[in-house]
Amino acid sequence: MSSMFRSLREPDYRHWFAGALISNTGTWMQRTAQDWLVLTVLTDNDATALGIGMALQLGPQLVLFPFAGAIADRFDKRRLLLLTQALMGSCGLVLFGLVITGAVELWHVYALALFLGVVATVDNPTRQAFVSELVGESLLPNAVSLNSASFNGARMLGPAVAGGLTAWLGPAPVFLISGLGFAATIVVLLTLDRARLHPAPIKRGGGVKAVLGGFKYLRTRPDLVVVLVVLFIVSTFGFNFNIYTATMARVEFGRDASGFGLLNSVMAIGSVSGALLAARRDRPRLRFVFGASGGFGAACLLASAMPSYWLFAIALIGVGFSSITMMTAANAYVQTTIPAVVRGRVMAIYAAVVMGGTPLGAPIAGLVANGMGPRAALVLGGSAGIIGIAVGLCWLIGAKHLRVHRTHTRRLVHLTYDGHP
Repeated sequence: MSSMFRSLREPDYRHWFAGALISNTGTWMQRTAQDWLVLTVLTDNDATALGIGMALQLGPQLVLFPFAGAIADRFDKRRLLLLTQALMGSCGLVLFGLVITGAVELWHVYALALFLGVVATVDNPTRQAFVSELVGESLLPNAVSLNSASFNGARMLGPAVAGGLTAWLGPAPVFLISGLGFAATIVVLLTLDRARLHPAPIKRGGGVKAVLGGFKYLRTRPDLVVVLVVLFIVSTFGFNFNIYTATMARVEFGRDASGFGLLNSVMAIGSVSGALLAARRDRPRLRFVFGASGGFGAACLLASAMPSYWLFAIALIGVGFSSITMMTAANAYVQTTIPAVVRGRVMAIYAAVVMGGTPLGAPIAGLVANGMGPRAALVLGGSAGIIGIAVGLCWLIGAKHLRVHRTHTRRLVHLTYDGHP
């Protein structure tokens, strides 16, 4: 098996990869159908309502992430995932019931989005930290990259299928498939060979000290802090993809649900390519995080200038490639440079930064799209990427100067000590 797929040699991870691909495909199908439901059925092309739904789904990350990280480090991750995956699957089934009976209203979607966001706040850091238990530390960077490939492969398939089904039969079947899709991950969790796992030490004890342990650790890691700052800037104002693609498809190019789904799938082509390329690397580097931020900014600005639907779709490949390159490099860098005992709490902070900024950025992107047009919203996202690379480069220059200064100081001290100033 090639080095790109070396983590798949582990049977447990291989099964997890397959189950996650199925459940992620269902998740992307639900997101696409839900966004189209809000945009075209429950409102009159209201991008702000779309942004509010995204904000409710991702907002709990900003409030609950310290507690979620402490839970992930304190309890058995496999059992915890069984609970969160079952609850997340139930959201799709409830939404299916509401749509099929004709009872669905906008507040139902908002309430389910909020519930899903609360559950996902616990699920996300637990799932991220569980990968190291499946493959061990040596294969972790590769497994993180393959996880991204699985997630974005699902993003390539899910929206296209959801768009076609929604245009043909309406959104109800999509929500049913999404709800049932979580059963794949649940079956994998129940059938794992637990003798092959690499369990991380469970953090005992509770209280404020346990909850804030991730912040205490980050105080000793300025490199991780700058990575999180760059991720916050770009994810808050740049990673509002559903708003970009939905409004460009509907408002700018006059396309239906299938045209919207196709845009998400085309963007995922770039995402999968970026994730697979990252899987070939032995270890992640900071320069990939910062460089990809700049690439994302340039790709968004280019996409905003595309005059036709198909040229816009092609430009989205670059958006997907650069965004997933940045995310994969950042995720792998953070996970492989922190101790296992704090991994859940640090990854909860990571998830809060990446997803929790959306409640701030999504409504803003929606307002910009409504008031100034979808292209202006893409310019906003591109500007965030440019700011991100600027922050990263400033830190790299400052850190290099600090290292040179420290080395020079140590040499002077050594020469003085030897009596040779």
